[in-house]
Amino acid sequence: MNRRTKIIFTVMLLGTAAAVFAQTGDAAAIVDKSRNRISATTISTRSRMVVSAKDGSTSNRIIDQYSKDGSKGENRVVVEFKHSSNPSNIINTRFLTIENTGGNDDQWIFLPSLAKVRRIAASEGSGSFVGTDLSYSDISSANRSPDLDIHRILREEEYRDKPCYVIESTPKDSSYQYSKMIQWIDKANSVNYKIELYDKRGTHVKTLEILELKDVQGRLSPMVTKMSTLTEGSSTTVNVDRLEYDSAIPESVFTPRYLETGRP
Repeated sequence: MNRRTKIIFTVMLLGTAAAVFAQTGDAAAIVDKSRNRISATTISTRSRMVVSAKDGSTSNRIIDQYSKDGSKGENRVVVEFKHSSNPSNIINTRFLTIENTGGNDDQWIFLPSLAKVRRIAASEGSGSFVGTDLSYSDISSANRSPDLDIHRILREEEYRDKPCYVIESTPKDSSYQYSKMIQWIDKANSVNYKIELYDKRGTHVKTLEILELKDVQGRLSPMVTKMSTLTEGSSTTVNVDRLEYDSAIPESVFTPRYLETGRP
């Protein structure tokens, strides 16, 4: 390879590297905008959760959920089961997750049958959340920091007649539940309509979909969300009946003590 050829080859390599870097940076920015598109100090919801089994049987639950950022910007979420048709013994089950920017999220659960609060170990992140298609890790995945993954734009295509970016996100930490996530993000409003989730073997095991949106307090908000487990033929659909932004939520709600008592 002569000197001129070397120079041309080097320029080509630098150009390719710059293009890859630009694409990766653009993809990360798109994911970041999608996950942070709704600005609110707090979010409060009451939802109907329908868990559907492969045989067609269903169970219905009513859940309350509260979220609020902490003093350091860490997201905190509390989920309470207010009613359940089957099993009934999960009524008053409460779950708390606190984002930990330095590693795995901190999570606790109160099970009425045990009458005590139990900390969820990081190794339990892939476990089913109270018999639903959601795992413990899935509960906080909507607030997952884009910095934890490597993102790249696979293509652009229409999804439900909406022009979308199709972005692959690969976790930097190999201990995470999924080996990759493929997302369909609306180019116009940054709504993430669909996420395909792949296990460690690269098998597509779950799909998360936003099925209905509604303007609430000037924010385009997901009102019907469905998680399907392809390997089991089951699904969990969350129908939001009441949604309120920026309401006052006491700090004491986001503590293990609240899980035990149910009182702020």
